[in-house]
Amino acid sequence: MSLTDRAIERIRELIRTGVLPPGSKLPPEPDLAAQLGLSRNLAREAVKALAVARVLEVRRGDGTYVTSLQPSLLLEGLGGAVELLQGDAAALRDLMEVRRLLEPVATALAATRISDDQLAEVESHLDAMRQARDDIERLTAHDAAFHRAVISAAGNETLLTILEGISGRTLRARIWRGLVDDQAAARTLAEHEAIFRALSARDTVLGQATALLHVSNTERSLRERLRASASRSFGMPGEK
Repeated sequence: MSLTDRAIERIRELIRTGVLPPGSKLPPEPDLAAQLGLSRNLAREAVKALAVARVLEVRRGDGTYVTSLQPSLLLEGLGGAVELLQGDAAALRDLMEVRRLLEPVATALAATRISDDQLAEVESHLDAMRQARDDIERLTAHDAAFHRAVISAAGNETLLTILEGISGRTLRARIWRGLVDDQAAARTLAEHEAIFRALSARDTVLGQATALLHVSNTERSLRERLRASASRSFGMPGEK
């Protein structure tokens, strides 16, 4: 472990033990360095790193504070990381696998907790998707909003943040372009309708099954397009 990593770990330990709870202000840099038994440079580097990770917030002219430490804040960098993986076929397959593992269970949970207002929001995005069948941008936006509304109804902020992070906008748009090109958009819309009906019935088993079918079909479609793209890149048989 580098000296900077040790400095970061010491500040994290102060936060974990409640010495620096969420929203609290850190001591001035000289005092913090003395408290940690580090040089001011190391303390400064540790604070910078934790600010990038959204653990700390540096307020100019005021000082440095511990953030709310909410999952949505700490995990928001996940989406940016996913966007950087768009050219890595293996990583995209892994991300879809994680989505397949988590989203059906989250949908089943949502079926037990969804309110009438939340159900109406899901339906509004479903209606918008029907009206945007040939508009990739709108389809992508309302697809993301549809799934966000479903997972939000599960009432688990950490789960919502993770699933939103691994289903980045660029990846969604890529999938929808493939579905439109393959004339499979209607089938995928029908899968969304099935999820909505399961939620309307408050049926956990059906909710999990319809979400699993949808994510599995989406995963298969992405895998097929990744294979086709690789075939074209290497000039393999079957190239179009």
